[in-house]
Amino acid sequence: MIIGLGMFLIPTPGGLEPRAWHMLALFVATIVAIIAKVMPMGAVCLVALTISGLFGLTPVVPGKGDVGMLSGFANSTIWLIGIAMLLSRAVIKTGLGRRVALFFISVFGKKMIGVAYGFALADLVLGPGIPSASARGGGIMYPIMQSVATAYGSEPGPTARKAGSFLAIAISQIDTIVCAMFLTAMAGNPIMASLAGDLGVHMSWTSWFVGAIVPGLVALIALPYFLYKIYPPEIKDSPEIAAFARGELKDMGPMSRAEKVLTADFVLLLLLWIVGDMAFGINATVSAFIGLAILMVTSIMTWEDIIKEKAAWNTIFWFAVLVMMAGALNTYGVVGWIAKGIARGVGGIGWHMGLVVLILVFFYTRVLLHPLFLRLGGRPHLRDVRGLPGHGACPRGAAHARGHVAGLYGPAQHGAHPVLRRPRPGPVRLGLQLHRTLVGRQLPVLHPLAAHLVRGRRRMVQGDRLVVTGPR
Repeated sequence: MIIGLGMFLIPTPGGLEPRAWHMLALFVATIVAIIAKVMPMGAVCLVALTISGLFGLTPVVPGKGDVGMLSGFANSTIWLIGIAMLLSRAVIKTGLGRRVALFFISVFGKKMIGVAYGFALADLVLGPGIPSASARGGGIMYPIMQSVATAYGSEPGPTARKAGSFLAIAISQIDTIVCAMFLTAMAGNPIMASLAGDLGVHMSWTSWFVGAIVPGLVALIALPYFLYKIYPPEIKDSPEIAAFARGELKDMGPMSRAEKVLTADFVLLLLLWIVGDMAFGINATVSAFIGLAILMVTSIMTWEDIIKEKAAWNTIFWFAVLVMMAGALNTYGVVGWIAKGIARGVGGIGWHMGLVVLILVFFYTRVLLHPLFLRLGGRPHLRDVRGLPGHGACPRGAAHARGHVAGLYGPAQHGAHPVLRRPRPGPVRLGLQLHRTLVGRQLPVLHPLAAHLVRGRRRMVQGDRLVVTGPR
């Protein structure tokens, strides 16, 4: 509040209207309040929404040149994120995600590096339909990884290097790569596409996939091997793990009706996301609604399941408010004003180097600060590229480069992924706390009971309640 009032009282800078400056003050105050954990994130956004409407910054009934107070809730990208999160709940509820992960581990799990590749393939298969690193990494991969590590006596502490540390780092890095490969693999990706669309750059599911598939696959192939070389597990051979995964699959039995319907539903969704817009004129958000409707008609998801998914509805609300505020900053000229200042800073170099500089600045400011604030404030970087000297930069290429880089802060930032979260001493702890506050989410995961016989010793991993936090 103090920060917002302070900015409000500062005279409006040249080149901006008072309304634009006051909107920026409210936006900054909102972000600071979220970071400081003054209230829950949704509550902070509700207060900001109220102030915005009360003082006419975003009127309920917008006129020409205005941004509507509730316009964020009409944003199709917000609903794509929310519906995809509801769909991801079905993957966990039916056990399909666990089955997919166990299948790949049963095939590749004879070596510890093969276990990492098994997790990579499972994440790659599940990524397009689960827009949450927490849901994939924390809800599906982590319980299996923990069972594997515990079976070999690898616990946090002196025994972590046996297997657990290697697998935890591998999963977190792999999950981040998958987040960048698919438009629907991370909640922030559709937002990036929406921001690019506001600047006249259309980013479809297919174009995103085509742009990321080659570097993504190369990274998925290289990363486990590279990690295995520089941070090797003490246990190299793991034939028992493949047998364990096959045993777990046998205990699960054949695919249930719900899993089969869900698999068919996901295949249909992928087809609609890839060619639906071009061939049938079906928007990606409408496709997501179709997928959810199928699950409801077939009783795989009930209305009770949907209304109980608090994380999805919470995300829809605060994302809608923040996107509305970011849209107002763009419409009122704040983004263009900032962009001109940044463009002047790279005005003396060619567009190739300018693009590299802007992407590096964007990436490392995300690492040092937190992703949501910069994701919502990402418009200046796209505009800067379009305005680089020489006008030779391709807006589409620049937008895709920025979009794919947006999710890659995880490998560079300890604590940015649910599997790797650990406290840090000193001033870094405060930075991580700020990061977690804004992008963290609590995801209750019921750890499955797993029994595994290793070297004549039977060890039971008891089920418990695990709280996982991580980026959406």
